[in-house]
Amino acid sequence: MARSRGAELAVLLLGGFHTMVDDVQLELARRGHAGVRPVHEFALRAVDAGADTASELGRRLSVTKQAAAQTLAVLEQLGYVSRETDPEDARRKRVRVTPRGHELMTVGGALFDEVRDRWAAQVGAPELDALQAHLTALVQRRSFSADDLARFDRES
Repeated sequence: MARSRGAELAVLLLGGFHTMVDDVQLELARRGHAGVRPVHEFALRAVDAGADTASELGRRLSVTKQAAAQTLAVLEQLGYVSRETDPEDARRKRVRVTPRGHELMTVGGALFDEVRDRWAAQVGAPELDALQAHLTALVQRRSFSADDLARFDRES
């Protein structure tokens, strides 16, 4: 069977993603944030930026309202968001990031930076910076959404 350098690159990129995410998830669990998935980070950031209903979160993350509602239910169960009655429409619930959710975003971001720093120490900071710049250029025409991360969650 013929070797595919393109397929090898795709596997390496996916492996890099999983390695980084796995390291961060493990440390988050150790710090009291077990059960967190990459899609949760996107959702929290979207809620914090104003996506305060399942419908709006779904639009921002390019997922269905039902998928957004499921993600919000998990985040609420984990204590990262709370639902409050809309003062203008008592039938509507608005979602807010809790202090625990803000802590998760802060700690998670710092952990990703730590993994990146370890990688830079291993392969060299200029090389990692160049890799990141090249990847940025290669994917600049593609938008990413929580759907992409949710797919990886399901597949792993």
